[in-house]
Amino acid sequence: MSGPPPLELLVGRPGGSPLVRAYLERDPGATAFFGRPYDDFASFAAKAHEVDKRFDRAARQRAVESVIVPPGADASRLDRFVAEGGYMVTTGQQPGLFGGPLYNVSKGLTCVRLARALEERIGKPVLPVFWVSSEDHDWEEASQASLVGVGNQVHTLTVPRPAGAVTSSIHRLPLGPESADVVRAFVELLPKTDFSAEYVQLLTDAFRPGATIGDGFHATMQKLLGRFGLFFTDGALPTVKRDSASILWAELARAAEMEGVLTNTARALEAAGYSLQVPILEGSVNLFLEGPAGRERVYRQDGGYRLRVSGEQLTEQQIRARVAADPRALSPNVLLRPVVESALFPTLAYVGGPGEIAYFGQLRAFFTAHGIEMPVVYPRLAATPVEGKIRKVLDKFGLDVPALDRPFHEIASDVAREEVPADVRAALGKLRGTIAGGVAELKRAATAVDKTLSAPVQQVAATANSALDDVEKKILQAVKRESEICLAQLEKAQVHLFPQGKPAERVQSPFYYLARYGGTLLDTLHDRCEVNLS
Repeated sequence: MSGPPPLELLVGRPGGSPLVRAYLERDPGATAFFGRPYDDFASFAAKAHEVDKRFDRAARQRAVESVIVPPGADASRLDRFVAEGGYMVTTGQQPGLFGGPLYNVSKGLTCVRLARALEERIGKPVLPVFWVSSEDHDWEEASQASLVGVGNQVHTLTVPRPAGAVTSSIHRLPLGPESADVVRAFVELLPKTDFSAEYVQLLTDAFRPGATIGDGFHATMQKLLGRFGLFFTDGALPTVKRDSASILWAELARAAEMEGVLTNTARALEAAGYSLQVPILEGSVNLFLEGPAGRERVYRQDGGYRLRVSGEQLTEQQIRARVAADPRALSPNVLLRPVVESALFPTLAYVGGPGEIAYFGQLRAFFTAHGIEMPVVYPRLAATPVEGKIRKVLDKFGLDVPALDRPFHEIASDVAREEVPADVRAALGKLRGTIAGGVAELKRAATAVDKTLSAPVQQVAATANSALDDVEKKILQAVKRESEICLAQLEKAQVHLFPQGKPAERVQSPFYYLARYGGTLLDTLHDRCEVNLS
């Protein structure tokens, strides 16, 4: 009899906020904030019509100047894209150490599969493009990576911020010599298999001292996903800065108006019972400028502008002078970046995770104010890897994966309760029934004598049941002590499926699975990321 497969991939939609769940369920009240449903081909066809009004051959030619062709991808597809009037499906993420968590891979492969499905239906090239947001400045998030290592513990490794560095964009911060120690520590935690040497070399080369986390992220993701036809771009590329300048300056000039547009949508969302993913800050501009404290949010003040952290005050002319000296000094925030992307690229759809879908729900009117129709927001697929050793544990206890998504003491109590011998459970049930029957009989007899005796009789019942609860707890504790090995197996399974209390795809590095199971894992995930459009 054959055992379970070495690795299962359970693929489905991730969860999310009430707005995201309602959108995924095609609730009309939620879909109204996004424009069109994500699983109807007519949504993409209508968006293609809008794109064609804005993108001629020259505009598409400019777009491909910002596209990076990774190893394994077919560069000739860019020529076809221009010649035949093609489109793009985009996704993206800020750079992450060692490629970030597993969901980055799922996101890229969902983008590939959606683009292919649309190309087959439209009959024109549809390029999948991954936008790397290396202008992001969240070093704390970008500089760490986690995996479950020896001893079934979650190990989180972090590269220290370069000495003396301010909160600058990630693409401005090269890794120091200490990063080599972090790389060595990480690869030492990887499973030692016939596959692991290839990935050790990839990570060592990609995240070498002197490179940035953005450089390493590009090298890693391009190596893993380029062979599936995924193209790349980066918000800090010179061509991207060149072609997005008009959008950034328009946002600066119309900042008060745009704040009003976003505020109106925020009020409508809240009135519909949904919370905001991104708060709208009074007086803020949807731009960042490199200032004395690094990448700083721009605010309107006294007819000019102020940088949030340093407090530096600037006129528009001074901002323009700074950008003239360094075109990468001005960059969009999380709300403006999708607009920039759709202005540069003929984008039909954006593949997003739960957080991204939630903030896209704030953007439909904002896109319109910039003269662009918002792309279709397509939910990325989520992958839950279940190793054979974990499947055996789940099957042993008759549990599914979601059953482990809760505090372990609750799991342990439930398992212990199931392990209580049948005769003990029967005796406890019989005793509870006897108490209930006896109390009911006593209550009838006593209240016939004096109706005020009902309360004391009920107190007897409460006292008896409380004492019985204590006995049951002691029995469960005894069973737990006898089941320590079983509970240890369950705890191990929970660490692998929900490390740090989160789904594995949000914490675990893909290199744990790649080193253990090899690159065919990516082919399996690619095949499982099915796209079905009505």
